[in-house]
Amino acid sequence: MTRTVTIEKKILEKNDTVAARVRARFQSENLAVVNIMSSPGAGKTTLLAETVKRFSTSIRTGVIVGDIATDHDAKIIEAAGAHWVVQINTAGRCHLEAGMIEQAVAEMSKGLDLLIIENIGNLVCPAGFDLGEDYRVMLAALTEGTDKPKKYPGMYRACSHLVINKIDLESALGVSGESFEHEALQTNPKLEIFRTSAKNGDGLDRWCDWLRSVVNEKG
Repeated sequence: MTRTVTIEKKILEKNDTVAARVRARFQSENLAVVNIMSSPGAGKTTLLAETVKRFSTSIRTGVIVGDIATDHDAKIIEAAGAHWVVQINTAGRCHLEAGMIEQAVAEMSKGLDLLIIENIGNLVCPAGFDLGEDYRVMLAALTEGTDKPKKYPGMYRACSHLVINKIDLESALGVSGESFEHEALQTNPKLEIFRTSAKNGDGLDRWCDWLRSVVNEKG
């Protein structure tokens, strides 16, 4: 057991060293960076595609897409109008690491205002790895049920913001965004929460306004 903990500590220490280097680069370029995490199927790609469409003429947005395999999601986001997109395939790893981000941005387009990292769908491992981001956002679908914040507290506590997605399904599911929000705040009372439907656009204005404020913070 002691050996396992030691190995994990070394991995995280190495990651943190690289993350600090990546963060310094982002800061030197006044680039706002948001790391979005979720379970598989929560709607990250659809939400990001709709976000990119709204920013196409106002905010130069880049997206790093993390997946175990395929470039399916990257193609969707590129088609939506992102100014720069790169796909990271981890070949089995269940999370992105700072070293992967450093390699991905080595040839990143200059002049971006916002970089969004779409992490791999997983409610455990991604929470432990700093990627040099300014903000961590948890995206949860209403379809997952209200028990997820208490089942995966580490993820919810690692994030400053929560997006409750697929609120258009409230009546069909018999689950309200309000009840999900209540459970999430029991786990992390400091969460700033958005309720969205990437399908019909509900809540996207407030979500995009927040991202604009993140960009403006960088001046």
